[in-house]
Amino acid sequence: MYSGLKYLDTDMKFIAKTSGSCKHIQNLSETFLHLHLTKCSFSFIFFLLLIQVSFSEHRCSSRCITLTTLIKINSTIPGMIRRKRAWLIPPVSISENDKGPFPKEVVKMKSTAAASINAALIYKITGPGADQPPKGLFRVDKYSGMLWVTKGLDREETEEYTITIHASAEDQSYTETPVKLTIKVIDQNDNKPLCTQNPFMGEVLERAKQYVPVIQVTAKDIDDPETANGVVRYKLVRQEPIGGVFRIDPASGVISLATRGVLDRETQTVYKLAVEAADMDGHGLSSTCVVIINITDSNDHAPKFSQRKYAGTVQENKAGGIVARLDVTDRDEPLTVNSVAKFTIIQGNEKGFFNISTGPSGMEGIITTSKGLNFEQANSFSLLVVVENEVPFAVPLVTSNATITITVQDVNEPPVFEPAEKRIMILEDLAVGSTISKYTANDPDTAREQKIRYKLLQDFANWLEITEDTGVIRVRSSLDREASFIRNEQYTVLVLAYDNDDEPTTGTGTLVIKLLDINDNAPVLEERRVPMCLKEPKPVRLTITDPDGPENGPPFIIELHKEYQSNWTIIRNSSSRIGSLVWLNPLRRLALGDYSLVLRVYDSKMLFQDSSIIVEVCDCSGDDVTCFSGIYAAAADITLSIYVLAAILCFLVLLLLLLLLKRRCGRKVHWEQFSQTEEDRDNILCYNEEGGGEQDQDFDMVLLCSRPEVFSTYIAPTASPMVFYRQHPDENEDIENFIYENLCTEDDDHYVVLYDSVLVFAHEGEGSEAGSLSSLQSSISDGDQDFQHLQNWGPQFRRLADMYAGGEDNM
Repeated sequence: MYSGLKYLDTDMKFIAKTSGSCKHIQNLSETFLHLHLTKCSFSFIFFLLLIQVSFSEHRCSSRCITLTTLIKINSTIPGMIRRKRAWLIPPVSISENDKGPFPKEVVKMKSTAAASINAALIYKITGPGADQPPKGLFRVDKYSGMLWVTKGLDREETEEYTITIHASAEDQSYTETPVKLTIKVIDQNDNKPLCTQNPFMGEVLERAKQYVPVIQVTAKDIDDPETANGVVRYKLVRQEPIGGVFRIDPASGVISLATRGVLDRETQTVYKLAVEAADMDGHGLSSTCVVIINITDSNDHAPKFSQRKYAGTVQENKAGGIVARLDVTDRDEPLTVNSVAKFTIIQGNEKGFFNISTGPSGMEGIITTSKGLNFEQANSFSLLVVVENEVPFAVPLVTSNATITITVQDVNEPPVFEPAEKRIMILEDLAVGSTISKYTANDPDTAREQKIRYKLLQDFANWLEITEDTGVIRVRSSLDREASFIRNEQYTVLVLAYDNDDEPTTGTGTLVIKLLDINDNAPVLEERRVPMCLKEPKPVRLTITDPDGPENGPPFIIELHKEYQSNWTIIRNSSSRIGSLVWLNPLRRLALGDYSLVLRVYDSKMLFQDSSIIVEVCDCSGDDVTCFSGIYAAAADITLSIYVLAAILCFLVLLLLLLLLKRRCGRKVHWEQFSQTEEDRDNILCYNEEGGGEQDQDFDMVLLCSRPEVFSTYIAPTASPMVFYRQHPDENEDIENFIYENLCTEDDDHYVVLYDSVLVFAHEGEGSEAGSLSSLQSSISDGDQDFQHLQNWGPQFRRLADMYAGGEDNM
């Protein structure tokens, strides 16, 4: 804004601001008019502006104020001519949905420059609604400047149009500065509010408090929201099944609970409301939508037992067994936390014999035993059980309880060994038949008179026997502490005790026998063959073992027989496992080969045994003991294995070849009978006659197809697998090989009819329904036939020609 300007107002209802705007100061819509000046070198300019203000709200009439601005003009600028110009265009507002007639006058535009230039001005408009979409909505008379609208407007489509007005001299000698014209579309109440959804779905707890929000209903009105046309108000017009339960806020559309304590899901699960949304502050256009409110369950009903007393039975010693099932009912919604029951034993389970849990349905309590019950100690129990829900009650409620009487059933219990594991110690040389222990069991069924018997279950070495009635255990065969059945010097036996009930039961006891050692095993050498080098031989280590216990084992004494003491010596090392290791050393140079020695070994109790050992002297030196005899033996073993495998492979190949030959063919074919002769080749064989003459055509051919019923079961198989024969030889294949393969295929066909099988053909002869063929009975003898022409048919018919064409003498 140019500095130094001052604005004056002549009407007390308006105020002129220093920024160049005019503002209405009463409680009306505010309209600001701005005067913008461009900085220039003028000293003073005089403008007289006529400003029209329109107040659409409350439909006020137009008022005019005058702003006078005085600006000094620098008159010293050469060539400057003072000219008064102005656009006279009042503000324009058009009501939407105008019915016409169209085109209709809107406003007349005029520029005051026409008088100063002494020329007529031509007007035109550009912008949306003129030469831009929607084109042709406005048009202007180019000479008068009258603006016309060609059809009705829709504010919801476009709220205002801004077009540009152009004015110029007809000869284009002068062009007025374009000016913007804003055409506002005045709203009318032509659209009713519409709900954003239909129906609205909401839910509320049946025990909800008063005024708690349930759901908000919203409606949209596309009319001007700044006017009453777009202001929506809400109202409940219907409530089902009863009214007065819910209320709605007229402005926000929030539905809430009107009163407390009227909702009961068990009585009414759903409410249906009708809400009306209307504009014009609730007095204009309206629409209705449906609101469905589901009443959700709250835990306001306590579960109740179906009966006050229950009874159950359980067998003794059965842990986890089901004792009783307790059914309950609950009016709350099924399969929800409000109806899932929770059971508690409040009396009679002080020792923790029972557990109670909720069944899969949530409406059943299951009592089980947490441990085995003893009939002999207590044969009945009485429990007091109370039932609640998994979640707390919404309101204070009285809980339900029931009494359960449980009876324990007596069962035949197995005998019990005391102790369950018995340990004894005996010498391993105890005599056969000696008594080692008495191992018995007690019967816990004191109310029953039963007899207990015994037997051994696991006596792997078969060393013991037990008396069936008394449980006395004796030695059956010699014991041996060093046997493979002994683990950690102990021998374990399982003993069974069983009663004589109709359904006998069995108890198990464990007898652990520790066998005390006696010196019954002499020490021996572990090695049987040791190597030694020929050059610079080193002592060979020997290991002494004794299966007896430590008290009957080391220290050991080892000595050579006298005949070997001249060539060998024994070196002892006292620090090596109490004398269990010794070294054998030669006393002189030995030749290559094997040397057999006998050594006698004593234990600490002077029990001895002679052990033989072979020393192999090899061609090596010092500690690098390398003997090739073992390698050669291993190689020989490998070679022998290869030969054996090769022989087995050859045998299998031979057997396979024999099987193939047997399958190929089983008989020899004499090919000489198929040999060809020169006279058999390139001969034309003529067969001029097919069937009989005219006299043979007087019979029914269908009769030849009939066959008598056959009841015999000795004929060829009725079904056989398909056998494929080669139809043509391969290219360049010998015909002899082709015929031979087909013969072999025929021989391998086991379904071929046997020579002595009954073969059934179409029957013809005596008893046949078909008449005789006339050609077969056309003459009584062969005298009327002429067989001379057979001699001209080639060598294949030579024998036949000799038989028939030769006359009586040849027959």
